Parts: sequence; structure tokens; C-alpha cells
Amino acid sequence: MTALTLTLEPIIHLSRQQFYQLCQTNPDLKLERTAQGDLIVMPPTGGETGKRNLSISSQLWNWNEATELGEAFDSSTGFTLPSGSDRSPDAAWVEKSRWQALTPEQRERFIPLCPDFVVELRSPSDALAPLQQKMQEYLDNGCHLGWLIDRKQRQVTVYRLGQPAEVIEAPLKLSAEPVLVGFCLNLKKIWD
Repeated sequence: MTALTLTLEPIIHLSRQQFYQLCQTNPDLKLERTAQGDLIVMPPTGGETGKRNLSISSQLWNWNEATELGEAFDSSTGFTLPSGSDRSPDAAWVEKSRWQALTPEQRERFIPLCPDFVVELRSPSDALAPLQQKMQEYLDNGCHLGWLIDRKQRQVTVYRLGQPAEVIEAPLKLSAEPVLVGFCLNLKKIWD
């Protein structure tokens, strides 16, 4: 099942508050919103994608617990990017001082900033082009490092702020240096 995009403008304009309320009223739906106001309805993942997402998030969380350099987030977390879009990467990380600068109220809602690091894992039903656009959107909003993991093609596209994207064929490990000091993702379980 692929994502469904609903164009609401010019019929309806959802404010940030209204979009947040829509998500809270429909907690079983995974929704994102583009900067143009389009709603993206994301289907649930299958078991293979879900267990791989958990592996990625767990490795990031374990590293962050050991280093305490920031905060790690799973795929349920919404981020309101500077462009106005609301996105939910499969895994994300925010540097500690940026997280601490947020008010308690900001921390409770969709986080009003772009993560420093994001990971997107391509599901078998995901079209590649929208994911590549999403990764570019993260960079355009200030993300320092992003990984688009495509298990179907057995490759990772690495996105770095101010640099061209780099495709790496079937790496077994991937370092997040210098953005996440000491973090290295083990991809063996992602490819198996």
C-alpha cells in the first residue's frame, strides 16, 4: 500500500494548530503535511519494515543513552520544519542544546525545528522519488545528515548539508561522524 496525497488548497487551509488537532483526533492515522498544505496519509508498515525500523531506532537510542549528546526520536514523532511542513522521519536525533532551548509546551507538540539527523527506511511499497524529495527537504530546512536506506536496492544514500548526495552499495556499517560522534549503524540486520 502506498502513501496517499490529498491536496486541500485552495478549498481548505489547515493551520498548524488545526493539523495538530487533526492528528490528535485520528491517532491511528500517520499523517504528514507538505509546506504547500497537502496531506500525506502513510499506511502502516509491514512486519519486515517494522522490525528494521525498530533496529535502527534502537541503535540510535542506545548510542544516545550512552553519550547523552541529544535526544533520539522514533517514527511517531512529528517535526514542524521551518518551511511549514510537518514530517515524521523513521528515526531522528536533535542535538542537546537545541532540544533544551525548547519550552515544555513545544516539546509536547510537534517539535518546531528540523532534526540534526534523520533516517528514512524505504518500504517495499514506497516510491523512491518522494523519499528523495523528502530527504532534500530535510537538508533545505537545516538537517546536517540524513540516510535514505533502500533495502530493496541494498544501498544507502547519504545526504550531508552543503554536499551532493552519496550512494553507498550495501554497507555493513555506516558512521554518522562528525554529526553524531561515535555513532555507527550496524546494517547487517537491515539487509538480512
